[in-house]
Amino acid sequence: MIAIARDTLRILEDAARTASRNAYAPYSNFPVGAALLAEDGEVYVGCNVENASFGLTACAERCAVYAAVSEGRGRGDFAALLIFVPGDVCHAPCGACRQVLSEFLLPHTPVYSACGTGEIVAWTMDELLPDSFELPVSGAE
Repeated sequence: MIAIARDTLRILEDAARTASRNAYAPYSNFPVGAALLAEDGEVYVGCNVENASFGLTACAERCAVYAAVSEGRGRGDFAALLIFVPGDVCHAPCGACRQVLSEFLLPHTPVYSACGTGEIVAWTMDELLPDSFELPVSGAE
């Protein structure tokens, strides 16, 4: 796993915690925030945005990835992701988020979860989704 400095983790946690305050979570009452660190130090944030049609809900992790991609980032541009979840348990990303994250984070990229207790749990992307589903990307001809 790539080592992330404690100061950088605090910056990511603060950014994710702040993003969680913007979450639209009237159904779950579970406001999540995410902070995605690019290799050059830029941080992209996201929060969960729920919908009455639950399948249309967007998780914080995916929102952060989409924000980064909207700014021209792509696979391998990221050094770490940290999610902030409310409560006393650090949760891992859901299955849908794991699949989206595997499209953009390299297998050794660290993914952190912080919660209200101050605890931070870490995994690599490969630990979260071993043997991830990939389609070959056709090259320009």
